[in-house]
Amino acid sequence: MTEEQHEEREAPSSRGTAGFAGGSAGQRQDEPHDGSSGVGSTEPRDSTDPLEAVTRERDEYLDALQRLKAEFDNYRKRVARDQQEVAARAHERLVREIVPVLDDLERAIAHEGDIDEGVRLIHRQLSDSLAKEGLAEIPTDGKFDPHTQEALLSQPSEQEEGTVIEVLQKGYKLGDRVLRPARVVVSQGADG
Repeated sequence: MTEEQHEEREAPSSRGTAGFAGGSAGQRQDEPHDGSSGVGSTEPRDSTDPLEAVTRERDEYLDALQRLKAEFDNYRKRVARDQQEVAARAHERLVREIVPVLDDLERAIAHEGDIDEGVRLIHRQLSDSLAKEGLAEIPTDGKFDPHTQEALLSQPSEQEEGTVIEVLQKGYKLGDRVLRPARVVVSQGADG
């Protein structure tokens, strides 16, 4: 045994309570010995505090998660809106194809001499079914409305200028949308 080993054996407290061997007190064994004690030194050992690093990393993950959540919410809303639009278009296409049948039934009813009660019943059922789907006739009494009506002719009449005097073809709305504008004749006012 060498003299140094013998001294360490006799004085175990000389190693320090933190398991330091050699060098000055407060210096870890794996740190290079530069003669400074490290205690009370104003020079930072490591500028990155582990708690700050973990907090920063947590905040970055939280921010990324919140962005992902917002993007997913926007995506979900966009898909729902697109699905509603597709359903509305399909609904509109179906009703658009049925409306001419309704027109033909109304023409048949107008010729009352040849009509029987069965056609009236079919017309009423078809009208009721379409009304349940949101189909509504565009009102044509009063002033001409270019948003819901199409003026095919204008004629002199006793009515005030711009008043609808005859409906050539009924117009329909499906919900808030004009499915087909009413085709009308509009008054030019009294000749004079």
